[in-house]
Amino acid sequence: MKKIFALLIVVVLTTVACSSKPPSVRVVNQRTSKANVQVKLENTNTININDVASGATTSYQDITEGAVLATAVIQNESVSPTLAFNTSRDKNYSIVITSATPPSIRIDSEDK
Repeated sequence: MKKIFALLIVVVLTTVACSSKPPSVRVVNQRTSKANVQVKLENTNTININDVASGATTSYQDITEGAVLATAVIQNESVSPTLAFNTSRDKNYSIVITSATPPSIRIDSEDK
């Protein structure tokens, strides 16, 4: 009985340790005006995260692993910053629209 229980524990731990989650992305807007962000994925799909208010942070959305091109269109700004980055499984990515002049974006990442 103890051997079966130990085997069951090993199987459960192995399954949990080997599972992985898709990358996810969100937008953090540090500007004083609202922004729309277009996230182009390597598989040619596009995600639009629109009407992100000043100082707001959106919830995470799962995306595919691989190359990403993020473009921010900021209200009342002539510059639309763009940044390319790569995503990998088990990571959360924040597209941060900075308050710098001219506007820029940066990518912050953390483990899920």
